[in-house]
Amino acid sequence: MAYRKLGVDNKHRRSMLANLTKEVIVNGKIETTETRAKEVRKFVDKMITYGKNGDLVSRRKALAFLQNDDAAVKKVFNELAPKYAKRNGGYTRIIKTAERRGDNSLMAVIELVEE
Repeated sequence: MAYRKLGVDNKHRRSMLANLTKEVIVNGKIETTETRAKEVRKFVDKMITYGKNGDLVSRRKALAFLQNDDAAVKKVFNELAPKYAKRNGGYTRIIKTAERRGDNSLMAVIELVEE
């Protein structure tokens, strides 16, 4: 799978994407740069797809990616998966906002889609 480097090394990128994914799952939405939001979308959709599968292998894959955060995994499997049971993807929405004041980075809000 092709991915963006986001200006950091591999371990930092994986940790950052896992943390952003956890925040989107737990809080429902976050504000970050547009590039990071586009990259996080892939992982949030993948976690919800794991939740829809519902088997033990999917739960372990979700736990491994989300750094053993039980609360986030329980929310994916118990709340989000039934909520999006009839939806075939596209669980997130990216809304572009203003530029960041310090470095003029394009900012965006990534949020879970409501039915």
